[in-house]
Amino acid sequence: MQRFQKLKYYLDSALKINASDIHLVAWNSPVYRINGKLAPEKSPALTPPQIEDIVLPLLSPKQAQQFETSSEIDLSFQIDENNSFRANLYRQRGHLSASIRIIPCVIRSLSELGIPAIAAKLTQRYSGLILIVGRAGQGKTTTLAHMVDHINRERAARIITIEDPIEFIYKSKLGLIVQREVGTDTASFASGLKSALRQDPDVVVIGEMRDLESISMALTTADTGHLVLATLHASDAIEAINRIIDVYPGDKQNHIRVQLAESLSAIIGQQLLPPKDGAGQVLATEVCIPNLAIRNLIRRNAPAEIRGQMETGRDGMYTLEQNLNSLLKLGSITKETAQSHAKYPQFITP
Repeated sequence: MQRFQKLKYYLDSALKINASDIHLVAWNSPVYRINGKLAPEKSPALTPPQIEDIVLPLLSPKQAQQFETSSEIDLSFQIDENNSFRANLYRQRGHLSASIRIIPCVIRSLSELGIPAIAAKLTQRYSGLILIVGRAGQGKTTTLAHMVDHINRERAARIITIEDPIEFIYKSKLGLIVQREVGTDTASFASGLKSALRQDPDVVVIGEMRDLESISMALTTADTGHLVLATLHASDAIEAINRIIDVYPGDKQNHIRVQLAESLSAIIGQQLLPPKDGAGQVLATEVCIPNLAIRNLIRRNAPAEIRGQMETGRDGMYTLEQNLNSLLKLGSITKETAQSHAKYPQFITP
């Protein structure tokens, strides 16, 4: 704790004002993100030596060497039992800078966060691939953590997570949880996943599907009768399907379409929106549950037609625009917000 002393001032400040992120950049005042908006602190700009004094104590000797080599590093740390943090250290214009995300240690329920009720039902599945998708900073990791916690509380399952870095710290309840960090406990997502198959898992959790190797191992793990939960950077469900297929060489894409059509169990897409009253953030979601028709559309390489199936509402599905309209009717968001965040603004009702 003593080594975080200078950083603790900014961490405490962020917690007091309910910030989600802290940005420390040379020759700028500290900047916080509150309810999705940047808020600079009214204080003098930080010099490069000041940022080094604040941030470098976070690094172990091994991490310091890695940062010296690559000029960037991801890590997580904890200052008390209530809050943990994820940090990305990097250089800009030759100077050390840092972005720090606040991760609450107390995991709230799925309903408290506005995560769709179907997410709890999905955690009852025993096999298949469930994806949480969205752009960076849209709460994908939080949704994933709450689904994992739900399984941990409800089922006697062996759960293995592969993360970079570890953010939420779980305590085994009905389930038995093993958390492995890329770079510390395993060399890569792909190697961690390959090893996980030999560790008697019921559920495998992938912090992020990033590349061909991790995507291939995720599909293989789901194909072998395990439940796989993962996040993926994609704006919506259809883009997620396209991105998975496009990562493969052209001559392998037909095979992957068939494999994905068989193994995919659900896609939850999400965005965090500014609320009408200006307090907090509102979660907007979409849900795709591959039924027989959607699986056939994936095999036939007709992902654009999936939207029509989602609009029917079968099996608990809905599109982002349908959810935005619901939030608009509830008075949770403004029409301007709904239209600016919709992929198809023409479907936002007056």
